[in-house]
Amino acid sequence: MIDRRDFVRGLSVAAVAASGLFPRESAEAQATSKAESNAARQIAPTTDSSPLRLGIIGPGSRGQELVRSFLRVPGVKIVAAADVYPPRFDQLNHVCGYQVTAHNDFRTLLDRKDLDAVIVATPLGLHAQHVLPALASGHHVYGEKTLAYTLDEARQIVAATAQNGRIFQVGHQYRYSPWIRAALARVQHGEIGDVTHIHGYWNRNNDWRRPAPNPSLERLINWRLYHEWSLGLIAELGSHHMDIANWTFGSTPTTALASGSIVRWHDGRETDDNVQVVLSYPGGRRFIFTSMTNNAKMGDQLWLYGNKGSLNLTLEDATFFYEPRQITRPNLNAKGEESGTTTGASYRPSGEMPYRGPGKPVEIATAEDPTTAATRAFVYCVRTGTEPIANVHVGLGSALGVIQGNQARKEKREVEVPSAG
Repeated sequence: MIDRRDFVRGLSVAAVAASGLFPRESAEAQATSKAESNAARQIAPTTDSSPLRLGIIGPGSRGQELVRSFLRVPGVKIVAAADVYPPRFDQLNHVCGYQVTAHNDFRTLLDRKDLDAVIVATPLGLHAQHVLPALASGHHVYGEKTLAYTLDEARQIVAATAQNGRIFQVGHQYRYSPWIRAALARVQHGEIGDVTHIHGYWNRNNDWRRPAPNPSLERLINWRLYHEWSLGLIAELGSHHMDIANWTFGSTPTTALASGSIVRWHDGRETDDNVQVVLSYPGGRRFIFTSMTNNAKMGDQLWLYGNKGSLNLTLEDATFFYEPRQITRPNLNAKGEESGTTTGASYRPSGEMPYRGPGKPVEIATAEDPTTAATRAFVYCVRTGTEPIANVHVGLGSALGVIQGNQARKEKREVEVPSAG
C-alpha cells in the first residue's frame, strides 16, 4: 500500500499555501511544504534552454502527441526514433519539422551515446520489453501508462528504476493538471469532508478502431482491440481515473470487481467495448468506473463524494458543490420521547435534487494542457535530477488496479489487489 503522506505530497504548492491550514510548527507540514515547493518548480514554465536530446520508441499517434508537447520546452530536440512501422518516421519528421534519425530496432537506438532520455510510447504489452532495456542502458525514461501489462513486469520496472539510478516518469498527466491539483489540495484539507466514494466516467460514441492500410497491419494499427497487447478500456482510459482515486484516498485498492462485454461493435475485436469496475479501498471506500463506446453522455469526468460536498473534475475544469443540509434528528423530551416531530406519508423530491446551479468553479491562473505540463516537468527532472511527481510508484499504484481489475473481469469474480510494497 502506498503511504498516505506520499500522496498528499503530490498536491499543488500554490493551493496548499493559499489554504493556510498547515501549522508552522508541524514537522509533517514542513516536509509537505518542501515537497510542494519541489512540485511547483517541476510544473512552472522554464527559461532553461540547455540542450536536451530525446529518443522515442514508438512514434505513433500518442508518441507524436508527446513529441509536440516536448518540443514546446526550450532546448529539447528529438534526435532519434525507433519503430517497426516505417511510415511513422515521415509522420514524426513532419511533426518535428526536421529529419529525425530512424531505427528499425529499438536496441540500436538505446546503443546511442547522444541521448539524455528516452520516451516509450509503444503498445502496453510491449512496455516492459522497451522500458527495462532503456533503464539498463543508462537512460532516463518517460513511459506511457499503464506502467506494464503484468504485475511482475510492473515490479521489475520499479526495481530497475532504483537499481539503475534513473528517472522514470509515467504518463499520468492528470497529476500535472493545474485545476485538478488545486482542487485535490482543497479536498485533502477537508473542503468536502470525508471522501468515501469516487465515480469515474469515460464514455465515447465511436468504435475505437483505426483504418488499417491492409489486413496484415490490423493488429499493429489496432493493438488496443486485442488481448495480446492490450488490457482494453480499463487500462487505456480507466488507469487515469484509478490514479486520481489512489491520490485522493491516499492508498491503493484492496480488491477489484469488474465486468464487460462486446455489445455494440461486433467487428472481430477481443477487448470489451464497455466495462464497469469497482475498486475497494481501506475503510469501506469505493471507486466505481464505467466506460462505454456507443454513447458519449458524461464523457470524461470524475465525481468525488464527501459528507460535506462533492467535486466534479473534467478535462477542462473543476467545480465544487456543497451539501445543502444535514438530516435533523428528532428532539427528545425529558422522558426520552420524541417531540416536535411531524411525520407524513408524502414523498418530497426537493431534497433529493440538491445540485442545481453552476456550483463553485476552481479558479486558477492558467489552464495549461496537462500533457504539456507533464512533459516539461520530465525535462526539469532530467536536468536537475529531481524525482518526478508521477514517479514509478505512482505508475505501480494505478497498474495494480488496472491489472487486477482486468483479471476480475476475465474471471467474473472479485479478486484481491496485492500491496504496492
